[in-house]
Amino acid sequence: MQSYKKLEYTGNNDVILRYTPGHFITPNSHVNYYIDMTDTKARMKEARAAGESLADLFLSSEIIDTILCLNGTEIIGSYMANKLTEAGILSMNSHKTMYITGPEYNVNGQMMFRDNNQHMIKGKKVLILIDSASTGSTLKSALESVRFFQGEIVGIAAVFSIATKIDGIPIQTLFSVRDLPDYASYPHDNCPLCQAGIPVDAICNGFGYSTL
Repeated sequence: MQSYKKLEYTGNNDVILRYTPGHFITPNSHVNYYIDMTDTKARMKEARAAGESLADLFLSSEIIDTILCLNGTEIIGSYMANKLTEAGILSMNSHKTMYITGPEYNVNGQMMFRDNNQHMIKGKKVLILIDSASTGSTLKSALESVRFFQGEIVGIAAVFSIATKIDGIPIQTLFSVRDLPDYASYPHDNCPLCQAGIPVDAICNGFGYSTL
């Protein structure tokens, strides 16, 4: 793959969006940009900057008990929780602190929580955190899972999202189509890049990419 281009978040230039144009297959669509969140999720300085910047978007919240971290965003979620608690955002947990957790997936690809983890969701006010969202399918699955396990969704946070809301819930995001106005997501069976004979550069998911 060609070298990445970079965008800096206007509120904190330590938050960096790395992207490269091309033809990429994700679990839910074909897209014309690969958004690389590797360093944002794993490098301390960038994860802290992203988590604290996302926390700024939720400072008007009243109660957040749990941050449900999708696609390996637990480090970002930890910094986000720290900033929120320092700002006085309350939790109703017995230890007066936020849970930071991620889902497990069953054989059907559905998100689930085992018996020892369900107390982090059941009866809790849950904020969902994701690295990037295009079709919203992963977020919809998360909403269904949280509701199934009797949690209450109080918000959705994303580093990058082309969607503005899912199931009526606004998505608070650091980067959006304002930053990549030509970003496009296409159904697997109706992709103009495929129809034009443009070869696929890589297959991508929340863990990264594999070139073809």
